[in-house]
Amino acid sequence: MSEQVHNRLAVVRAERKVSRQSLAEAVGVHYQTIGYIERGQYNPSLDLALKIAKYFGLPVEALFSLEPFRPLTDQLYGRDQ
Repeated sequence: MSEQVHNRLAVVRAERKVSRQSLAEAVGVHYQTIGYIERGQYNPSLDLALKIAKYFGLPVEALFSLEPFRPLTDQLYGRDQ
């Protein structure tokens, strides 16, 4: 079984005001696939992860990780790990 891939996709989508449908159309998947990825029910392929990162103009590491992301408030306000 593959390891879970953690992501910040829902946060970035909301920040950029991008719907699941719009993102899905841009990267060539069904809109439900975006929801499955956001909920951690589906790990994107490398190809799909790179397409999503390119769509947002971000490095893939900003959206996906094998380790859980620290809360953004911790990162923004300097709370140590």
